[in-house]
Amino acid sequence: MPKRQINDIRAAARSIGQEITVLNAGTIGEIDAAFARLVEMRADALLVAADPFFFTRATQFVVLAARHAMPTLYSRREIVAAGGLMSYGSNTEESYRLAGVYTGRILKGAKPADLPVIQSTKYELVINLPTARAIGLDIPPNLLARADEVIE
Repeated sequence: MPKRQINDIRAAARSIGQEITVLNAGTIGEIDAAFARLVEMRADALLVAADPFFFTRATQFVVLAARHAMPTLYSRREIVAAGGLMSYGSNTEESYRLAGVYTGRILKGAKPADLPVIQSTKYELVINLPTARAIGLDIPPNLLARADEVIE
């Protein structure tokens, strides 16, 4: 996770009287060790960074989070559909649509360097209620009402 993003998260946490600890993992074993450290620290929750390696280890994260009853937030709804607790991130379909728009412009002759930088502005909150129940977590009704999708 970029240092700027970590600083933003720390500032947001401080603004609500919370503190965060950043744990890094680049291997399967380091993910296991990070969870062991979270349990040892009695962490209240886990935010999994939007990282391609972490996405390939989605099942490992879901299993460990369930085993340790660790409320976990992911950046991809696909992980929540696979049993993760909740996600908040850009809409994957919208990102693919935008990539298609770019591809179309390039195929019509536009130079990639001349195209403006665009990114998805459609973000979605997805909550998995069976997972919440399994780890003994009650999701407040006002959060459920704000969710873009609630998996029953």
